[in-house]
Amino acid sequence: MLIHAGDDRSVSIDLALAIWLALVAGAVNAAGFRALGYFSANMTGNVSTATDLLALGRFGTAIWFLLLLLAFVFGAFASGVLIDVGQRRRLHGIYALSILLEAGLLIVLTILDMVWAAAMSEHLMMIGLSFLMGLQNAASTKISDGRVRTSHVSGIATDLGLELAALLPGARDAETRQVLRSRLLLHVATLCSFFAGGIAGVLGYERIGPMIFALAAALLIVIAVPELRKVYRGGR
Repeated sequence: MLIHAGDDRSVSIDLALAIWLALVAGAVNAAGFRALGYFSANMTGNVSTATDLLALGRFGTAIWFLLLLLAFVFGAFASGVLIDVGQRRRLHGIYALSILLEAGLLIVLTILDMVWAAAMSEHLMMIGLSFLMGLQNAASTKISDGRVRTSHVSGIATDLGLELAALLPGARDAETRQVLRSRLLLHVATLCSFFAGGIAGVLGYERIGPMIFALAAALLIVIAVPELRKVYRGGR
C-alpha cells in the first residue's frame, strides 16, 4: 500500500490506500471544524471565505484563512521534498515514513493542544492540521500518480462525474470501460470513506475531545508500520 509506486500499483492497492487515508482525512477535517470552526482540508472553502472577508474589509480574519492555505501548500511541498530525497537515497519505505511523520506530528499537536493556553493552541492546531493534510494529500497523490487524492473532494467529485459520462453506452471500448469502472470504484470509495471519517471525527470529538486526533495518528501508525516491516524484511 505504501511501498509500490506509479504503474507498479494495482487497483486493490490504490483502493486500500484511498479508503484508509481518506478515513483519517475526513476525521481530522471534521473534528477540526467541530473544535475550532475551521476546515483543515477544504482549501476551496478557505480561499472563498478569505475573498469574502477581504471584500468586507475584515483583513485580519481573511489573512488567517490564507495562512491555512499556505500551511496546506507548505505541507505538500515538505512531502514532495521528503519523498524526492528518500527516492534519491533509494529508501523504498519513504512513503511509509512520510505517513509516520504525519502521525508523529499529529500526536505532538494533540499534546500541545491539551497543555497550552486555548488561544495559542487553537491557532497552532489549525495551522498544523492544514500542514498535515497537505502532506498526506501530496504523498497519496505522488505514490499513485495522481489516482488517489484523499482530501481533495472537489477533484474527486469532478473525476466521478467525468467517469460516469464516459461509461455511457457506446462511449468507450470494453477494455477502456473496465479501467473506468475501476477508477469509478476508487473515487466512490474515497468519497464514502471521507464521509464516514467525518462522522467518526465529530462523534469522537464529542466523546473524547482532542484525543480523537491521537486516535487518527494511531491509525496512521497501524497503516505505516507493517509497510516498513515489509521493506526491511526484503518483502518489496
